[in-house]
Amino acid sequence: MPEIFKPHPTETPRPIPSLPARAFTMSAARRNELATAFRAGGKHYDAVRPSYPAAALDFMVPPRARDAVDVGAGTGIFTAMLLGRGLRVRAVEPSTDMLTVLRTRLPEVIAAEGTGEHTGLEADSADVITYAQAWHWVDPKQASIEAARILRSGGLLSLVWNQLDVSVSWVHRLARIMHAGDVHRPDFQPPLGQEFFAPEPGQWTWNQELTGEQIIELAKSRSYYLRASAATRSRVESNLSWYLYDHLGHEEDTPITVPYLTHAWRARLR
Repeated sequence: MPEIFKPHPTETPRPIPSLPARAFTMSAARRNELATAFRAGGKHYDAVRPSYPAAALDFMVPPRARDAVDVGAGTGIFTAMLLGRGLRVRAVEPSTDMLTVLRTRLPEVIAAEGTGEHTGLEADSADVITYAQAWHWVDPKQASIEAARILRSGGLLSLVWNQLDVSVSWVHRLARIMHAGDVHRPDFQPPLGQEFFAPEPGQWTWNQELTGEQIIELAKSRSYYLRASAATRSRVESNLSWYLYDHLGHEEDTPITVPYLTHAWRARLR
């Protein structure tokens, strides 16, 4: 799916739904339960999820960084960007299925099963630790302690999320139909442990060209859909088809310009 990383015109900012605070305060048992949605389906996830703007990578990675750790690496979408910058990259991911895809596409990356709270990596071994679409899957206090243990002096903990740009009215409704939970308010700040200074934010807008069917496939990669019953999945697909084709009037094979917003934060180790 082609991605066009360039600014796009948006409407006047409007109140938008936020990733609930409970996403960062839920129990470990609840997080593990929700994360089971990603135990399978790695190939589908890798095929439909977008990459990230190069400007976000510039913001997240220190200029003199040599060693990077990508935690919650999934199938390696962001890992590949780190590798493309000439960094020595290690990837940590709890899903065996996701790791299988990552190891196939990036055999040069050292990839291990683990979590943000327990990476299994040695201390003082990284200049930057990244979380792409993954910080809400960890206990932020415990993951901060682990990140601080792994980082060298002055290292960065960098977090990034892609989200549909719901400041655009039709995209706002699309996100609701898709049950896109990873949507932040403009003033959102991810919780970190006391080991880090307050995070500095960055933000970029860009467009992705998708057909209606590709948008539906994107919805199928989200945890809400993956954990839903067959009846709920069918309803989501039907609602999306109605909205894209009947309500908005798009042709099935005609690309739709979908506005995206990328949020990133970088926090320096105290």
